[in-house]
Amino acid sequence: MSTTVSAAPPDSAPANSRTQVLFASLVGTTIEFYDFYVYATAAVLVFPHLFFPSGNETVALLASFAVFGAAMIARPLGAIFFGHLGDKRGRKITLVAALLTMGIATFLIGLLPTYATAGWIAPFLLVVMRLAQGFALGGEWSGAALVATENAPPGKRAIYGTFPQLGAPLGFILANGLFLIIAALLPSEDPSRPSEAFLSWGWRIPFLFSAVMVVVGLWVRLNLVESNAFENAVKKGRVRKLPMAEAFKKHWLELILGTFYMLATYVLFYLMTTFSLSYGRASETGALPGLGYDYTDFVLMMIVGVVFFGIFTMVSGPWADRWGRRKTLIWVTLAIAVFGMVWVPMLSSGFVGVMAWLIIGFTLMGLTFGPMGALLPELFPANVRYTGSGISYNVSSILGAAVAPFIAVALWSYGDGSPYWVGVYLSIMALVTLVALLVGTETKDVDIDE
Repeated sequence: MSTTVSAAPPDSAPANSRTQVLFASLVGTTIEFYDFYVYATAAVLVFPHLFFPSGNETVALLASFAVFGAAMIARPLGAIFFGHLGDKRGRKITLVAALLTMGIATFLIGLLPTYATAGWIAPFLLVVMRLAQGFALGGEWSGAALVATENAPPGKRAIYGTFPQLGAPLGFILANGLFLIIAALLPSEDPSRPSEAFLSWGWRIPFLFSAVMVVVGLWVRLNLVESNAFENAVKKGRVRKLPMAEAFKKHWLELILGTFYMLATYVLFYLMTTFSLSYGRASETGALPGLGYDYTDFVLMMIVGVVFFGIFTMVSGPWADRWGRRKTLIWVTLAIAVFGMVWVPMLSSGFVGVMAWLIIGFTLMGLTFGPMGALLPELFPANVRYTGSGISYNVSSILGAAVAPFIAVALWSYGDGSPYWVGVYLSIMALVTLVALLVGTETKDVDIDE
């Protein structure tokens, strides 16, 4: 773990302006999460119809979620590759490469043939593009978090670290907002199924639109300069030939702790987005009974919840700077464990209960996700920070996010349509994270320039 904070050297002033840092860390993660959410929405709404037609609604949905989870498997590989590049060549070039990879993969998904026209080649190509998305996101988050925290003024690292985290709610709103607009322009007579025009070509628009956003993101990031933390590592000869080997040899405990710090966050994240969209739209008369909301209505309800996600992501930064990352997250994680146990009464209370469920869930999401932008980078010294924070963040994506929607559907089915066991699953994962937080130590006073 990094050493205790000391007096800052004269050359430790931020290399980039505050506006550059905040915008560059925000715009990239917004694009990356937009691309990810576009797929997540299509995994529920479109892909079971177009890429996995099995004649069984549940099997098609599980197949679509399996491909969704495949990207999480690629994320640690991306973290290793881009982490190596970022710790050896610098943050700037790595962030540009990650953004390009994600943008190209997302754009190509919008051009893919469907199962009806290409047979098994269609889902195969979808898996390849999905793996590329995961590979890119594996290098994106840690780089954006480092840009924010390594350029933050003293005492404000957690506040700055919330800006890359804010890309998640913004990306969700952009992706689902665009899907809503397209669905409204291409209405369906059958509320349980998108219109033929939407299934034919409308779903492709959000994927193709990502190219425009990538151009903006590249322009912003190409104007960055390297942080002092990385430059100091270069000047002092601390850059390692194999950063990953260094991280595993000297910082293995931090890698484990960082992975489990993120576990509850990831499970909550994907249950409140991907699974909730499936549960909210499922009819009481369907293969898996659910709330039976129209797609448009439920996504609008989710967007209201995601607004709270964004607000409390920003609220979490000052809290974590004032009280510490660990203390803040211990209380939030306890609240997540309780939240998982009260799902059924809330979801059984009609519209008001469902809205309360969405608002509380996304509020907790903001409070747990926000401090991670500072906490994970603070666990590692500058010469392995990109690699270490990236591996922890993305290995946790396998343990949490990759399997969360899949397990949730299985538990939903096991409970005969009741989400009770899904809530229990969330509570158990929260308790695992709580143990890691109790074992770990506070990081808000470490010197990240060392």
